[in-house]
Amino acid sequence: MINLHTHAEIVRAWLQNNRNGIRVRLAEESTLLGSAGTVLANRDWVASDFCFWILYADVLTSASLGRMLQFHLARQPAATLGLYQVPDPSRCGVVSFDEQMVIREFVEKPAHPKSRWAFSGLTIGTPELLTQIPPRCPVDLGFDVFPRLTGQMLAYPISEYLLDIGTLENYQAAQTGWPGLAA
Repeated sequence: MINLHTHAEIVRAWLQNNRNGIRVRLAEESTLLGSAGTVLANRDWVASDFCFWILYADVLTSASLGRMLQFHLARQPAATLGLYQVPDPSRCGVVSFDEQMVIREFVEKPAHPKSRWAFSGLTIGTPELLTQIPPRCPVDLGFDVFPRLTGQMLAYPISEYLLDIGTLENYQAAQTGWPGLAA
């Protein structure tokens, strides 16, 4: 499923011209519901699944989703969050976790971050995550859901290439920094 808002027609046209056998469900939000609101609005699509992915579209990574899934399945938490270290954690969802990789604290955009470990935008969720989404709009995973699930989520540190391309500066950096680009 792809959540559409800005540039919906461009995405829709690209998908029509690039069919490759993958079925894609489009969910268009004329009014933004928030990251958790989108999940809540589409809960029937994933509620019967043992687990499901939530991937933020502004994350460019070479992380192995297969290894992250294996990590999640071995312990079966309410959610597994991909994490990476950042130089300025005050702009991110900041995570503290223990030696068993259990997330003990999640604070979205803290004024005084306790660590440099930030939420990457890669999540494996479960029906338990769905039960923790407050029934209001907009509602956000970082502000409203993940803090409620501390002690029930696992931290999955990502050491592979990962860049939040949600800013023009980072998007431009990805044009030269993405591994495997032709020289």
